Amino acid sequence: MASLDDLKKRISSVKSTQKITKAMKMVAAAKLRRAQENAEKGRPYSEKMNNIILNLSNGISDKENAPKLLTGTGEEKTHLCVVMTSDRGLCGGFNTNIIKKAKQYFQKILKENKILKIITVGSKGYDQLKRQYKENIIEKISFKDSKNINYFDADKVGKIIIDRFKKNEFDVCAIFYNQFKNVITQIPQEQQIIPLKSNEEKETSSKDSYEFEPDEDEILSNLLPKNISTQIFKAMLENSASEQGSRMSAMDNATRNAGEMVDKLTIQYNRSRQAAITKELIEIISGAESL
Repeated sequence: MASLDDLKKRISSVKSTQKITKAMKMVAAAKLRRAQENAEKGRPYSEKMNNIILNLSNGISDKENAPKLLTGTGEEKTHLCVVMTSDRGLCGGFNTNIIKKAKQYFQKILKENKILKIITVGSKGYDQLKRQYKENIIEKISFKDSKNINYFDADKVGKIIIDRFKKNEFDVCAIFYNQFKNVITQIPQEQQIIPLKSNEEKETSSKDSYEFEPDEDEILSNLLPKNISTQIFKAMLENSASEQGSRMSAMDNATRNAGEMVDKLTIQYNRSRQAAITKELIEIISGAESL
């Protein structure tokens, strides 16, 4: 049985941990509000850009000479997966859920005897994937030094993907991230960005005819690289909000668990202390009676 000094030290240690988790919860709650606003503002822009490009692609008559970023290489042998996680831990199942979603996709690709290549954005994703898929990871990217999510970081990732596509290093590219729904719920997402694929199954009507200046091919050649960076930026914003929401929920649970542990340890301490006092009293009374 633990001594009184040991119980006292454990109670003090758990209380210190509880103060830290409570502070982290408050910090995450403060960051969550801004991150949620940014994620909600970014959704309409990215969706609209996707829809514009899909509408433009419907007007292209010569599909064979269309930009490769839109139509792809015509093959699906090599898949590039961009797994986007956080650089910091203590955020519940946020990173694990993304990795689980990505691994399901990896297993499907490898079962079909296709080539798998992985780019990790965020150190936590690399840490979890390097054990099983170290040979498939071709690049790891971390923005630990960046204080806020910004478009320039997303554009860096987008340019890396486009450069590798131009070198014919892959045929299909998909990104993995968490979509923010609320503090408790974050939904792992898989989104194909090369060749461009609509998430929605609704077909856009091409009954109306439009005239473009310049023509569709030239507009698409400018918009497609920007769209890739935009979709990555949207995923980073969704991840940021999901990370703070998951961390807030995890720290709230940790704070409550610490409180329950303090209560149990306090009861145990009081019982041990009472038992020690009772034992001393019995020894005193027994000694007095023997005299």
